[in-house]
Amino acid sequence: MDIHEYQAKEILHRFGVPIPRGALAYSPEQAAYRSREIGGDKWVVKAQVHSGGRGEAGGVKVCDSDTEIRDFSGQLFGRKLVTRQTGERGKLVGRVYVEEALAIAQELYLGLVLDRASERIMVVASAQGGMEIEELSEEHPDAILRMTIDPATGFLEYQARELAFGLGLDSSQVAQAAKVFRACYRAFRDLDATMVEINPLIVTQQGDLVALDAKMSFDDNALFRRNEIAELRDMSQEDPLESHAADRGLSYVSLDGNIGCMINGAGLAMATMDMIKLMGGAPANFLDIGGGASPERVLTAFRTVLTDPKVEAILVNIFAGINRCDWIAEGVVQAFEKAEIKVPVIVRLSGTNVEEGRRILEESQLPVATADTLAEAAEKAVAAVSRSQAA
Repeated sequence: MDIHEYQAKEILHRFGVPIPRGALAYSPEQAAYRSREIGGDKWVVKAQVHSGGRGEAGGVKVCDSDTEIRDFSGQLFGRKLVTRQTGERGKLVGRVYVEEALAIAQELYLGLVLDRASERIMVVASAQGGMEIEELSEEHPDAILRMTIDPATGFLEYQARELAFGLGLDSSQVAQAAKVFRACYRAFRDLDATMVEINPLIVTQQGDLVALDAKMSFDDNALFRRNEIAELRDMSQEDPLESHAADRGLSYVSLDGNIGCMINGAGLAMATMDMIKLMGGAPANFLDIGGGASPERVLTAFRTVLTDPKVEAILVNIFAGINRCDWIAEGVVQAFEKAEIKVPVIVRLSGTNVEEGRRILEESQLPVATADTLAEAAEKAVAAVSRSQAA
């Protein structure tokens, strides 16, 4: 789960990370009033959406007056901000963050992520902040510092100081930087985060370190024990189909194709999407119905896939272990009875109770195409889409 910049800053500030003075606004008039509350003679207005690249997309501006703040905010509210990360659909702006503008002497990058290879939290830092870390790693790989943290000891003081020296900070700033680094680590660890990023972490003209921008993401599977984090969820920033599926216990990711996929297991889902592409088609989604799927769960999955207007065929590919093919087949029958299915459906079953599952589908006399192999199923799905488009 992602959260907004202002929410990430509030969390990090509680752990001891310095942030600029700022306030949230839900209207242009409130944004102008916030600047008077903050004080000063220059402010930064930022659109609050779950995406990077807001500045390039016109979602961030330095303003010199409350009139300018009100006018710029008025252009943002209700607008869909399209960045390189959002795609063409963009993200709706429903709130802006107004904060004091600071004089910047240096920009740094700091990120903490879960490194699955080492099974450790990895700290990534660079003296060249303000850039996307992906671009930085390609153009200047030597500029990136990496450090893995042993969970038994945590982020130790000497490690934080070593990282600060590696960034070329002045000796008078090392202690302050070490405090910021370790505060970010504690926030990551204590709140079940999957990512903490400060970009840029600036050094002001006065020599202070301040988090000018911040992002945090959290493990969805741990939200049940992090109520204070779960309450920060902003549904308007999420894909409606993905939110609908997640609330019903399904793993769903929207894609750009036209063949809806219903599969059990992430590995099989990836293989199925690859096979669809190999056959000349394009998957419309990644949907993992999980283990032990009941007929009712299969019906819910069908309804979720059919909500996408791009879907022109549905491919059901199940390798039953914990699942049972007869449950899946019963779910397919229920879907035809209770959901309006107007697109071709291709079903490939294998594993536990496969013969019973095939019998249920055959006796139902439903317009369902069956397949014995993944390649055959993908080929039939692509052919069904081609026939539909030709018609």
